[in-house]
Amino acid sequence: MTTIGIIGGTGIASLDSDQFALREESTPYGNVDLRVASVAEDRQVVFLSRHGREGNVPPHLVNYRANILAMKQAGCSAILSTAACGGISERLQPGDLMVLDQFIDFTRRRESTFYAERLTIPIHIDLTQPYCARLRKLLLSEAQRLGLPFVDGGAYVCAEGPRFETPAEIRMFAQLGGDVVGMTQVPEAPLAREAEMCYAAVAIVTNYAAGISSTPLTHWEVLDVMEQRLPRVSELLLSAARRYDKDDCVCRHALDEYREIGKL
Repeated sequence: MTTIGIIGGTGIASLDSDQFALREESTPYGNVDLRVASVAEDRQVVFLSRHGREGNVPPHLVNYRANILAMKQAGCSAILSTAACGGISERLQPGDLMVLDQFIDFTRRRESTFYAERLTIPIHIDLTQPYCARLRKLLLSEAQRLGLPFVDGGAYVCAEGPRFETPAEIRMFAQLGGDVVGMTQVPEAPLAREAEMCYAAVAIVTNYAAGISSTPLTHWEVLDVMEQRLPRVSELLLSAARRYDKDDCVCRHALDEYREIGKL
């Protein structure tokens, strides 16, 4: 059985709720609610709502370590995720979809590693490609097959939140090369790499970033665009899950250098 994880909101519209089996996964960092469903004869999806069952956990309080480890313990070798974000780049507008390939970290107070304790040697993971190249290729291929327009690659600026950014911050992010801004990709993506899992993310541009938009930013604007786009995004994620091939990948060897010297 090949198992792939999906992290996102509640809008996995292509699966009826009665197809999911509820499951609670216990981790050293806390318990996590998962939903498990078969999407093909030999394919299983494990779905996790990043912001909790009720959607009321703000981004800076998400238990990212528990979420990633729960996916790992549930047998997932890869994770596909969704990320609502504001558009910084002039080439983007609300409703656009982007398969991310880089991130810039502006978080400050988050538990960002499984190896925070003092070890005989520090653990440093390589994030030259922070998103799995194989999963990105799969998402782009499936998007093309489904006739779903996508932007191939972009840098996601991860802000601490939960407040929206100021126009001055957005101008700075643009100068640093940021294309979109959100609050959840860090530490989620690097933790997946530490767990030696493939990880890729679909960014959904829900609004223009502060100072670019002519109107004040609201959470309801974000939810409205997400509601419009999630059916197609869900279709894409589930289609990719059905075609996901559990071949070997460099992501699953992220810690090999430490094993080789007996430090793991």
